[in-house]
Amino acid sequence: MKTHRVTRSLSLLATLALVFLSTAACEVTSGADVQSRATRDLAEETPEAVGMSSERLARLSETMQGIVDDGKLAGIVTMVARHGKVVHFETFGQQDIESATPMKRDSIFRIYSMTKPITGVALMTLYEEGRFRLADPVEKYIPELEGLKVASGIGADGQETEDADHPMTIRELMTHTAGLTYGFFSESQVDEMYREAEVLDSGSTLEDMIEKLARIPLRQQPGSTWHYSVAVDVQSYLVEVLSGQSFDVFLQERIFEPLAMNDTGFHVPANKTDRFAQLYTYGEDGGLTVREESLVPHNYLEPATLFAGGHGLVSSTMDYMRFCQMLLNGGELDGVRILSPTTVALMQRNQLPRAVEEIRPGVGFGLDFAVVMDPVEAETFSKGEYSWGGLAGTWFWIDPAEDLVFVGMIQQLGEGRPDVRSLARRLTYQAILELSD
Repeated sequence: MKTHRVTRSLSLLATLALVFLSTAACEVTSGADVQSRATRDLAEETPEAVGMSSERLARLSETMQGIVDDGKLAGIVTMVARHGKVVHFETFGQQDIESATPMKRDSIFRIYSMTKPITGVALMTLYEEGRFRLADPVEKYIPELEGLKVASGIGADGQETEDADHPMTIRELMTHTAGLTYGFFSESQVDEMYREAEVLDSGSTLEDMIEKLARIPLRQQPGSTWHYSVAVDVQSYLVEVLSGQSFDVFLQERIFEPLAMNDTGFHVPANKTDRFAQLYTYGEDGGLTVREESLVPHNYLEPATLFAGGHGLVSSTMDYMRFCQMLLNGGELDGVRILSPTTVALMQRNQLPRAVEEIRPGVGFGLDFAVVMDPVEAETFSKGEYSWGGLAGTWFWIDPAEDLVFVGMIQQLGEGRPDVRSLARRLTYQAILELSD
């Protein structure tokens, strides 16, 4: 009996030891993870420390400076982070040519459609709270859009319509397959109706926008094609309905303040106007000239009334980098969590309907991002890279495979704009000497 009790005691001790060791191992792993997250703080580091080459990264700087020297752009800011460290953050040219104000790291830019991913993140924070399903019809939450007809052709009495084969869903809203349009990126009777109604009038409100859309048929059947549209502006109204807050307040409380995005908002306050970059286009002689308005006229020096989730924000390079790094970190930055890793993974997964497949060769669309499915066809480097850009040339991409973020800022409209996006991509990747595992 005594021997049996000893054996049982030893067995119990061994079990307790295994439990202790397993717990300790978990604690060590957890501690390592915390340390890993803590070091992804966007502190400046040498390129060599993250497997990149200073000499080769200098080619990016030389090329950007050359574009400015050639008079093709007034100014540029480029920023590269890898493994959570900033290895390139440089400015080129001028923020304002007339006043000879140099471009600065903290210059503020109209980011136009780079507003869209921020809106998508805002909406997905509510998804995480169980407020909606992606398959839900939009009209469930915005009844004004119930029963929308679809344009089917032009008859003797004008626009003819047919019934929608199904109500647009929130997933279709987030993938530009909801049947909406913009009014100026394509030509159709419906686009003309958008222009006549001034759907995106900057002096109006999101509620006004919804009321206008409720009187206009869809351009195409929901789920039938990818068509760039006001869908993300509708998303910003959906955030208001679901949260009970004004969209600008929601963004400030749920994203901008937590991420210390202190220069991002729907207008430039008076104490920051000296940092607001001028918007340019090309004159008849091909030279740079000030452009006061865009396709969506807006005075960013005055408080907004239309909190347009598709195009309304201004931001700085570092602010947008913080937003991107949060996503690359799986929804967290500096100990602040905005989304779960599973939600971020969902957003960067191709969500297009089977009938659509891709928006261009090798590229699908997630929830408010373009997503690379085939790097060869897309002529890029990593599967799973997700990105978007803005009307005035701002651009970014996030590459989970190489643990890299790029943010580029310019303020240039019009044909003849140099392809800085493609150049920057090639010049960034050729500077990587150590591939991520």
